[in-house]
Amino acid sequence: MTEATKVPSLPYERVINALKRDGWVVIRQRGSHIRLQKRTRTEVLKLTIPAHRPIKRSTLSHILKQARLSVSEFQDLL
Repeated sequence: MTEATKVPSLPYERVINALKRDGWVVIRQRGSHIRLQKRTRTEVLKLTIPAHRPIKRSTLSHILKQARLSVSEFQDLL
């Protein structure tokens, strides 16, 4: 089973709320895309989340890779 098949298909609101619990902050929205940011000790990470219901599994898988979260870590945040 690939990583993308383990990722649930969720509405963007649930994805953003889970990421907020991990320290991400919404910095702006432009059209149907929401920009989030998280500061670490050495860098500033940035994500763009599409405001879709639901977010495709493959898209969510890419978001989690950019956020440096595993599927199990993300599911714990839900």
